[in-house]
Amino acid sequence: MFSFRKLFITLIIIPNLFAQSISDLVKTLPRIEGKQAYLASPFAATGDRLYLVGHQNGQFPDLGWHITGEMGGIWAHPIKLLDGFIVSIDGQDLTDAERFTNFPFANQHQYQTKNLRILRTQFVPDGLPGCVIEFEIENKSTNSVNTPFVFQAKSDLRPTWLGERTNMIDHVDQAVFVNSHWIFKDEKKPWFTIVGSNENGIPGAAPIPFQSSGKGIARSINYQLSIPAGGKKTIQFYIAGSATSKALALKTYENLQQNSAKLFQQKWSRVNGLAQKSKINIPDKNIQEAYTWLQYNTDGLTRDVPGIGRGISAGLPDYPWWFGTDSEYALQGAIAIGQKELTLSSMDLIHQLSQKANQNGRIIHEVSTNGAVFNPGNLNETAQFASLVWKVFQWTGDKKLLKTYFPTIKKGLNWLLDENDKDRNGFPDGSGMMEIQGLHSEMIDVASYTQKALQDAAEMAHLIGEEKLSADYIEKAKRLKSQINERFWNEEFKSYADFRSKDSEALELIKQAIVRADTLHKPWAAAELIQTEKYIQEHPSNLARPFVVHHNWVVNTPMELGVADPEKALKALETTKRFTNPFGLFVTGIDRDASAGSDAGAFKAPKIFTYTGAVMTLPTGVMAVAENRYGRPDQALEYIQKLTHSFSYALPGSMYEVSPDFGMFTQAWNVFGFAVPIVEQFFGIQPRADLHEITITPRMPSSWEKAQIENVEIGDNRISVFYQQGQAPRVTQTKNWKIILK
Repeated sequence: MFSFRKLFITLIIIPNLFAQSISDLVKTLPRIEGKQAYLASPFAATGDRLYLVGHQNGQFPDLGWHITGEMGGIWAHPIKLLDGFIVSIDGQDLTDAERFTNFPFANQHQYQTKNLRILRTQFVPDGLPGCVIEFEIENKSTNSVNTPFVFQAKSDLRPTWLGERTNMIDHVDQAVFVNSHWIFKDEKKPWFTIVGSNENGIPGAAPIPFQSSGKGIARSINYQLSIPAGGKKTIQFYIAGSATSKALALKTYENLQQNSAKLFQQKWSRVNGLAQKSKINIPDKNIQEAYTWLQYNTDGLTRDVPGIGRGISAGLPDYPWWFGTDSEYALQGAIAIGQKELTLSSMDLIHQLSQKANQNGRIIHEVSTNGAVFNPGNLNETAQFASLVWKVFQWTGDKKLLKTYFPTIKKGLNWLLDENDKDRNGFPDGSGMMEIQGLHSEMIDVASYTQKALQDAAEMAHLIGEEKLSADYIEKAKRLKSQINERFWNEEFKSYADFRSKDSEALELIKQAIVRADTLHKPWAAAELIQTEKYIQEHPSNLARPFVVHHNWVVNTPMELGVADPEKALKALETTKRFTNPFGLFVTGIDRDASAGSDAGAFKAPKIFTYTGAVMTLPTGVMAVAENRYGRPDQALEYIQKLTHSFSYALPGSMYEVSPDFGMFTQAWNVFGFAVPIVEQFFGIQPRADLHEITITPRMPSSWEKAQIENVEIGDNRISVFYQQGQAPRVTQTKNWKIILK
């Protein structure tokens, strides 16, 4: 252990009768306890302006790969504030919490020393680039305890990913101690972090070992505690930052210091209000719990960056910025659970960033929080944006959405069909969602989403009086639907093809896929691929044709969207079952385990981050929607149950991106796989807020005898649906709209 060369300020225990501790406030919140086996895995405390990522055992190890080792710690985008902090008390460094508890927007770690029980609780307030960390220290011994208490923070004022593109260059950090708090500053940039507490302490260097990468520095604040037998002491610490000025950082710091309990209560009031929207009561309580916590998680992924915008980020820790595809799935769920403001601001952000980057209707794929675009957009994003706008319009009835976005949608469809369809067959050529090297011909997901975009754009064009354009879109949508079913279907595999291409391109992709199958020890996949290769060589064609090579999950997009002919859809849905395990659907079917369908098929995380061999939540959620689309709610329920197997598997209250415990530990699109099939399909809520009309067509799983959903927000109306098997659903509403029961 270390020794102190300076005198400590002794803190006298005086009960505070006016301020409520955070550890007391969280006692009233819903909670889920973590597992001992996952204490050395990530968690997050999140807010719209700042978030904290560490391990459930209380440590802050280097983690993440997007910026190697830098994706943890405390971030107030577009900059990082701290690599983390560590505490020493009662002769012990608090590095191994014995228990972790998660709350809807806060978390708690429990430690034990020889004399003390310590609860560390943290939360991030709304609208502030700061967080509150509280230590409740209870003396469990029969004697008073006099002990040093050291809070050590490690700064790392550095830019976000792609910072160099916007002249965000990292330099070494400096620190000065003023009025019992440390002020950290980047040497040459106006980036600040302030760390202090609600007690007077004295400054120190870095007595506790804390290893992390970066150009930051470690500093401590030191105290001497005196706690009587059976007594308690509570100390709060505040971390605040700014990417522009010390004054703003100080303002946030003072707000946290003066109003921590008030800020906590304000946030809980808002977050709890979100959970009351689209509130479900269903027989499957595991699904109900996951659904409710996904409401919390969706809100917690909000990223608000001054000067850039506010929108839902993709996931933590490696995707804390914005994506086209991720948003286009996540926001379908967000609008269904009543998170309208987040949905609208996210759409606006993606639209503005896309206009700035492309100016031709193309929707971006990925952009960092400093506004630097990494990928200007794959083809599917542009089509999916059109359908997202149409869906949100149906839920809100806001015709300003059409006025704002329809010009971009028209440009985007022109870009898809004029600039990216070289043979003019209606199938755009280029990359979709499957990021496999060389896979960029005519993709099934791009074709399916383009068909749906044309169909939805026709509706929008009609509403704004562009009848000729509407008719053109309708004709193209009908023709494309027919072409998808005719030219993408492969009867031999009873599946839609991964892609259409000339033989030469297919043969090259098959060679790569055989190497992949051999590397992953999938002999059945290699044998199938070799057989396909042989067939192509023996039956050559000069024309593009459909190929089933990878069994990618996107072959299910025709069923997700209702594009598939019913006869083909039912065959394809059955085929897909071969590529699942207890947690869901394999991203790439040739990666499936030979034991798919048993627990032995669960995904095992490799040492190096990769999606190869992954079972993911998005493909599984898509399957729930697809099964419902063709009148199979029991099968849809099975997929939602598979998703639920990943809920709280590693991080209590959350679902990983890759099932059950790999990739992002919280992921925005997870809400899609619950909200859309439950709200829109099981309860059958199909809104047309612009017409003041709601169609209710429940298609419940046969095992659900009773179910209800309350306070569903549609325009300025609120409806509730009460279902009982064998009876017509009962619907209540706050407005006098037309309700159509089917």
